Amino acid sequence: MLAAGGFITIALFLLAVLSRRVSVLIALTALPILVAVLTGFGDDLGKLIGDGLTKVAPVAIMITFAVLYFSLMVDAGLFDPAVARVLRWAKGDPLKITVGTAVLTLLVALDGDGASTFLITVSALLPIYKRLGMRRLVLAGVVGLGAGVMNMVPWGGPTARAMAALDLSAAEVFVPAIPAMVAGIVWVLVAAFLIGRSERRRLGVVELDEVTPSPEPRTGWDRFRFWFNVVLTLALVGVLLAQLFPLEVVFVVAFVLALIVNLPSWERQQELFAKHGGNVVLVTAMIFAAGVFTGILGGTGMIGAMARWLVGVIPDGAGGALPVLVAVTSMPLSLVFTPDAYYFGVLPVLAETSTAFGGSSAEIGRAAILGQMTTGFPLSPLTASTFILLGTSGVDLGAHQRFIFKWAFGTTLVMTAVALVTGAISF
Repeated sequence: MLAAGGFITIALFLLAVLSRRVSVLIALTALPILVAVLTGFGDDLGKLIGDGLTKVAPVAIMITFAVLYFSLMVDAGLFDPAVARVLRWAKGDPLKITVGTAVLTLLVALDGDGASTFLITVSALLPIYKRLGMRRLVLAGVVGLGAGVMNMVPWGGPTARAMAALDLSAAEVFVPAIPAMVAGIVWVLVAAFLIGRSERRRLGVVELDEVTPSPEPRTGWDRFRFWFNVVLTLALVGVLLAQLFPLEVVFVVAFVLALIVNLPSWERQQELFAKHGGNVVLVTAMIFAAGVFTGILGGTGMIGAMARWLVGVIPDGAGGALPVLVAVTSMPLSLVFTPDAYYFGVLPVLAETSTAFGGSSAEIGRAAILGQMTTGFPLSPLTASTFILLGTSGVDLGAHQRFIFKWAFGTTLVMTAVALVTGAISF
């Protein structure tokens, strides 16, 4: 009965989300509540929902302040010198331009927001691509590769969803996957080099007098503020890697300090919240809605019942290969499942099934973020960000997918291999 209720809930959830008949927020909340009432758990709804919300609260807090922090850093011009330096270095060499595109994307994508990453990088680089006669497919593809691998950061959508759905922390999901992510970044740079070399052969090197103006020299308070932001961001990354404090605490403190130094007046702070608050509210509301979904399915025992049913179906020898199977299929499945459908509907059942075979839910979470709406999201027609990338660069979806699929899938395969070697996932 419980297993059937769970499968029906997930089937209805996937149908609702993929058909876009109702919003994801409604599907995550109304459907499990309805099924819980019909299966006799109506009296326990308060506790089930409360437990689910409590479990996802740290993730929601972390995302809120992480998005605000990096949005503030971008607005404050933290990355402007790096952008200008890379563009001056690249000049009229298509190979350098392509590698520079990857580097700039990797920097800008630290905020974990694909839409803003595409808007900033494409707007900065498209005029240069036009002047050199470089293909827009190259621009869209390389930006997509860089943004994809950087979408693994714990304040990005996929990893945040994995943590919320499986009730895990960044230390359990993201930190063990850092070596794999680093390998993915290296692969993106290698791919950019190979793609850029092809463009150089096609076009040659073009002599340009000046690609981008040098930024105005910083003096006085602006100079202090810039270096304060640099030191604060490096310290934040260091604390993250060392796992000295919970990530949500680190971002709360870092954001408050950055806000005091960069935007001391209430009026300017209001402008920041007005500009970026919409993204924060949307993502945070989704995480809390996920808490309702997983709280009910987990608290009623439906996820466990579904996993036990799957254990009886999957051959014993295949259970240990589940993390690798999830990792390898994660990127292509971005073309089929929305992030909400996959992480909230499919992933919890896979994680519970893996646990029944002696694995861990954290392994399945790490395997999923190696491709599912990370390397795969810039190709997926199921995300609005993809169409922002295509619209700003003027590229057709089909041509974009054909051009970049093998490189994006290669990123997932490289990261999967490194995750196996480092023990982030096992076989």
